[in-house]
Parts: sequence; structure tokens; C-alpha cells
Amino acid sequence: MNVRRSAAVLAATVVIGTATPAMAADSSPSPSPSVALPSGLYGDSDPTYDGVWRQSLALIAQHRTKVKPADKAVDWLLGQQCKNGAFAAFRAEPAKACDAEVMVDTNSTAVAAQALSVLDDDRHMDRAVKAADWLKSVQNKDGGWGYTPGSPTDANSTSLVVGALAAVGQDPGTVVTGGKSPLDALGKLDIPCADGGGFAYQPDKKGKLTANGDATAAAVVGVLGLSMVSAQADDKAGTGCDDAAPAANGASYLAATLKKDGHLKSALAGSEDQPDYGNTADAVVALAVTGGKKAAQKPLTWLEQNSADWAKANGPAAYAQLVLAAEAAGADPRAFGGTDLVKQLNATGPAPETETKAAAEEKKKDDEDGGVSVWWIIGVGLVGGIGVGFLISGRNKGRQA
Repeated sequence: MNVRRSAAVLAATVVIGTATPAMAADSSPSPSPSVALPSGLYGDSDPTYDGVWRQSLALIAQHRTKVKPADKAVDWLLGQQCKNGAFAAFRAEPAKACDAEVMVDTNSTAVAAQALSVLDDDRHMDRAVKAADWLKSVQNKDGGWGYTPGSPTDANSTSLVVGALAAVGQDPGTVVTGGKSPLDALGKLDIPCADGGGFAYQPDKKGKLTANGDATAAAVVGVLGLSMVSAQADDKAGTGCDDAAPAANGASYLAATLKKDGHLKSALAGSEDQPDYGNTADAVVALAVTGGKKAAQKPLTWLEQNSADWAKANGPAAYAQLVLAAEAAGADPRAFGGTDLVKQLNATGPAPETETKAAAEEKKKDDEDGGVSVWWIIGVGLVGGIGVGFLISGRNKGRQA
């Protein structure tokens, strides 16, 4: 799909029994007549498979750009949480208690926890902690998480949960089951430099690890114990492959993969490889936190030049990913390749509170300036008339002399 958990969704479809993932790499699902779109939700596509995901990303991106979200946008996300703290991708009837038929997942729960953690109310942090507690309750024995409780550990899901733990102030390295932490789980998916570096999504059936750009971008941030909220460029770090430094190892793999085209690629069934915009945005973040602004510049520039149509087609989650990439790499998301990503994101849902206030203040200022301008013009006209009168009078007196 168009955000970091593509492989996790593919894995989940096997459990759900869906023929294809709801959110393919570069497509936006159309609204379904059977699903009423809530007024507080960002985006106008069917939220069945990504409602909590895109809402959470939007709120995180707004936080990072100092935008206070609309109350109803926050309330919608809060209403999606189950009593035990978990989140499903979307619940059409939030007033109805969650039961065994509600398919909660680690990805929706982890990203929602990160979003709730940045809202300026202790009650929201309490809800974020409750989500984190549920995540800890379903931790695998190897220290990691899969997309659904009990499913095999994967790099993407584990990294998202690490971000959730970090966002609520918990040290991921101390969250253990059977003596294993999520950092141990990610370490098991780390590929040695001699084999090209990077991270695998999961081992194959024979236990072999194959590097994956999507998983590597996620895992680099995860092994550093960072979240979407905290990921920021670190110019003091390095991207050289080093088996003793998994993050640099992963960044080295990404840098080599991006060297030719400046973007990651994805392959859809029956088609040739094509640019993967969402995972390229994640790669920008991974390179920024390991090698600084310079390391992330090439893929960031590529996104500035090429991502506009993709973002427009994919909506809030896509805009949010680009905002997070720009923020992490030290770029201005309000001037991203000629586009104001923040404005575009905000336009996909309820007007943020700060935007509404700013618009009202701007209008008030314009009205006040307008009043002053009229009188200023009249005054200038009068003064100008007086001046012309003096000039004409002076000329006449000169002639009379």
C-alpha cells in the first residue's frame, strides 16, 4: 500500500481471506456505498482498511508542523479504540463494543498510540499508554510483533510498535518476553554486510533473509528506538555498513539501492517495476536519522520533483508521509517542490483548529487594513490636492510677477 505497512497488510490478507490488499502501492480505494464516511475523518476513500492509519498519520504530521487538529478529528480516532486499548483498521460502529469479530491489529494500534501521544491532553496520553499496554500483552516470544496478535514477527510491525513504545516514554529495549526485546527481534532480521546489508521483512520458509527496501526503511528507525514523532536528521551519524551498527548497516543498503534512480521500486503483479513513493519517503527518514540531511538529499529531491500526482491520488496518508520525510530531513513541508504539503493535507479533512483561528485573524486583519487603506487613500488624495493647489498657485503668482 502507499504507506510503510505494505508487507504487513499483505500478510494480513492471508488471515482475513481477502483476495487482494485494500491499498495497493499507488492506488486509492474508492468510497464504498456501504460505508458512511465520518465527518471527522481525513480522506474521502473507503476507510475500511486504513481509516485509523491515515487519521493517525495526519494527526502526527499536523503535530510536527505545529498545527492543532480539529476536535472532531481527534474524537473520531478516540472513538475507534477498543476497551482493551487495541485498534482495528476501522470500526464503522464505534458505539458498539469490540468483540471477537473485530479484527484488531498491531499496526493500527501502534500508529494510533503515536498520534494520541502528541495531543495536548493527559487523557490522550493515557489512551496512548493503554494502546501500548495492549501491544505489550501480545508480544511474541522472540520479542517482536506480527501484523495480527500471534502472527510471525516482521520488521515493519515490530518497528511500528517500537515507535509507539518510545512515543509514550517507554524504553523498547526493556520491553521483553522470554528475555527477548523488540530490538533483539529486529537484530534477527538484520543481514550482514558481507551479504549486502539491509533488513528482511521476515525469514523465508528455509530461514533465509532477503533484504527488502520497505522493511529496511522501517527497521532502521526501529533499531534506533525512534518514532514518527521523534525521527529527525542526525548529521553526526553515519551510513557506512557496519555489522556492529544495524542502523548504519540498513542505511548503507538503502543508499546503495537509491543511488541510481533516487527512489525505491515496487512490482505489482503482471507489471514492470515502478517507483514506490511511500517507501521512498520512509527511506528519506531512515537516511536522515542515520546520515543526516546530506544522506537523505537525493531521494528527497526526487520526491519533491515527482510525488505531487501520487500524493493527490492517495490523499492524507501520502501527504502525511511526505510531510514526515521533509520534516525529518530538514526541508520545509510548506514549500515542497512548489507545493504546500501541510495545506494539502489539511484540506483532506476537518479544518484544524489553528488553521481556523489563523483564517479568522487574517480576515480580521484584512478588514482592519482595508478600513485604514480607504482613509489613507482619501487622505493622500486630499494632501495631493492641496499640494497641486499650492503648485498651481505658485505658478500663477510667478506669472503675475
